Amino acid sequence: MSLFSSLQLASNALQAQSIGLQVVGQNIANVNTPGYSRAEVIYTPAPTQRVGGLLLGLGVEVDSIKQRIDEHLNERLRAATSDRVGGEIQEDAYAQLESIIGELQDTDLSTSLNNFLGAISQVLNQPESVSVRNLAMLQGKTLASDINRVSQRALEVRNDINEQITSLEPAVNRLLARVADLNVQIATTEGGGSVRSDAVGLRDQRNVALQQLSELIDIKTQEQSSGAVNVYAGGDFLIFEGTYRHIRVDYSQDEGLDSAGLIIDETDAKISSSTGKLAGLLDARDNILKNFLSTFDDYAKSLTFEFNKLFSSGQGLSGYTSLTSTYAATDANAALDAAGLTFTPVNGSFKVLVHNKQTNLTQTTVINVDLNGLDDDDTTLTKLKDQLDAIDGVAAAIDARGRLVLTSESPTSQFSFGDDTSGVLAALGVNTFFTGTDARTMGVNSIIAADPSKFAASRSGIDGDTKNAELMAQFTTRRLDSVGGKSIAEVYDQMVGGVTQGAAIAKSVAEGFRTFETTLQGQQLAISGVNLDEEAVSMLSYQRAFQASARFVATINELLDLMTKI
Repeated sequence: MSLFSSLQLASNALQAQSIGLQVVGQNIANVNTPGYSRAEVIYTPAPTQRVGGLLLGLGVEVDSIKQRIDEHLNERLRAATSDRVGGEIQEDAYAQLESIIGELQDTDLSTSLNNFLGAISQVLNQPESVSVRNLAMLQGKTLASDINRVSQRALEVRNDINEQITSLEPAVNRLLARVADLNVQIATTEGGGSVRSDAVGLRDQRNVALQQLSELIDIKTQEQSSGAVNVYAGGDFLIFEGTYRHIRVDYSQDEGLDSAGLIIDETDAKISSSTGKLAGLLDARDNILKNFLSTFDDYAKSLTFEFNKLFSSGQGLSGYTSLTSTYAATDANAALDAAGLTFTPVNGSFKVLVHNKQTNLTQTTVINVDLNGLDDDDTTLTKLKDQLDAIDGVAAAIDARGRLVLTSESPTSQFSFGDDTSGVLAALGVNTFFTGTDARTMGVNSIIAADPSKFAASRSGIDGDTKNAELMAQFTTRRLDSVGGKSIAEVYDQMVGGVTQGAAIAKSVAEGFRTFETTLQGQQLAISGVNLDEEAVSMLSYQRAFQASARFVATINELLDLMTKI
């Protein structure tokens, strides 16, 4: 081996240490760069050379430049990120519901209901006062308005979540296109696997894009020998080498509301995502918000129907001269419990009281409602109309919309109702206080709002006692068959308790996801993160090796100079 060969060996060593210093500089420069993975130089002894009977080494050579990455850890971290984002979406949905309900505040629904029933209690003290009855009516309006408000705000949250799902489409497509493009660049740069070094910057960019994509949808990745990464969601591939499948928004109807979803444009297959922002939004919209809105509607319907059943069995300070039912039957010739009414009556009866204002006499007629289902003679709206029309002093008809219309046949008479055991008055909306069929449409009967004297506080006739007001004032503790024997207060507490319990569970689950993700991030940082102390040690090591190699070059140069003088 000649001095010139030794000089080449030293030159190779200088180059190798120079590359090491450059990689260290790259690491230090990116110490604060998000998503950067530390690179390191992989050295290997150069091949040996036979010189006579000896085998002499040729120094060092750079085998490759590799990133310090644990792909399995990265995959787990992406999954943990998806879990955390999905959990936080659900946590936020429950938090918004708790804020909307506002329990324990001055404007919560239980306070509104208590204020309403408290105003009814005042009627007991001044039964002759129309203004006191008007106050009860106004408190009822406030209660209905508060129920409308809660429902509307919950619906707004639901619609906002639906819009967020729609907004995911451009973000997902952008990231898919970005990863597919980086796949091509990485495969080209790394020579399809023929180059042993990693395309450091490009791989970092791809890892960042995959991490961002995992926040949106649940993905699985599989690296190919070319350096490209294939991406899957469920059983469908989204990225294959340098191509990706376009995602689009698909709309459907869910109980009259628009529901957005993401599907693969090529196959019309839904994006299968159990975690991530998409899964969290879908669960928040289709489970958390939907279940709350459904439960809240049931609560409002029970409150409306059960209170109306009490109210419709009483009389006010004045009766009616004309009255049209609030609710219409879709089939006037079908049994009333199958006529398409929102509320379902049962077998029973009610009374019609016709009061003559001149003679001060009241004629009472019992109307039977046959809904036992034992024969074909069940009461229909048409049969009910005929029974009412047969009462002296009352004319009954059915209008074009399927509503019952009652009219006094004499200007000196007025009619009222009482003792309804069938619930048919409440089901039809006759002599009722509340209107509407759900939490969004609940309101106060316009007839009562216009004439509070018709607030039905009596059970002994027009301008009679306050027995009905007593029963209505105790409404929150009344056991209701329609809700399994629970009181309306218990129904409300159960609904609020469900939201509170769900919020606590969602918060606990999200906190667990956050803790687990933080743990994995710490592990990833330990492997892939840049440690300035370690880099300083490496820099000194490379520096010393470079200086020693330079000194070796100087020594060889001195020997060559000496040989030229001989």
